[in-house]
Amino acid sequence: MICALGSAVCFGTASVLQAAATRAIAPGTGSGVDPGLLLRALRQWRYLVGLALDGCGFLLQIVALRSIPIYAVGAALAASLAVTAVVAARLLHVRLSRVEWSAVGVVVAGLAMLGLASGAEGDRAGSTALKYAMLGTAVAVLLAGAVGGRLPDKPRALLLGLGAGCGFGVVEVAVRLIDDIAPKALFTNPAAYALLLGGGAAFLLLTSALQRGSVTTATAGLVLGETIGPALVGVAWLGDRTREGLEWLAIVGFAVAVAGALALARFGEAPVTEDLEHATTP
Repeated sequence: MICALGSAVCFGTASVLQAAATRAIAPGTGSGVDPGLLLRALRQWRYLVGLALDGCGFLLQIVALRSIPIYAVGAALAASLAVTAVVAARLLHVRLSRVEWSAVGVVVAGLAMLGLASGAEGDRAGSTALKYAMLGTAVAVLLAGAVGGRLPDKPRALLLGLGAGCGFGVVEVAVRLIDDIAPKALFTNPAAYALLLGGGAAFLLLTSALQRGSVTTATAGLVLGETIGPALVGVAWLGDRTREGLEWLAIVGFAVAVAGALALARFGEAPVTEDLEHATTP
């Protein structure tokens, strides 16, 4: 759980830097999913530092996923929005309302309940069908991005955010489906390709969603996509369970943590102050 929370800290801080970088980039033309946008973002040092934090967060996420149930890790990752809100308040001088500070407290309370209730990771080996299902889901995420890019602003933001969340959800499940990291085993494991494709598609969709449309709507879709689906897969197919007699606490804690994260959805795009823009202009 400590690794899951450390991952949330890395992802939450990275969001502040990446959102500031993507908003400083001139938008492309045509579809809302612009691969060139990601290439332009890579020229921004803030985006690169954010990617480095994302890398650290991903390593911590892997450790967490190999130790505790997916539902606990997913809720912790959704809590990265609480981290983003606090970082934005401290570094960017963004004012949080009492309701938003309360939402941060709600997220912390939900995670505390999950920490008390969650057991060890499930001991079921994922079937071959589940591995191919994850690969198919990753492909579907890319297709959803292509369709979503042609929709009006509001539904486009929701679909891009939900698609990004599903892509990150594929990564969460795929990590549990990779038991052997020997090169030969990786090359023949559909889950390895699902992890790469799902993660890459999620980054592309999320980068586009950060710059275009309603970021609050996109982030709400992101939270739902990366928590609910993977949690259900972990319980139904991978054997994730709670400590005996604490199922109710895990359900309440999960719901509370996700609800608090949704209340902080506007921090999917950390506002950039004028002072920060002057201080960080390359």
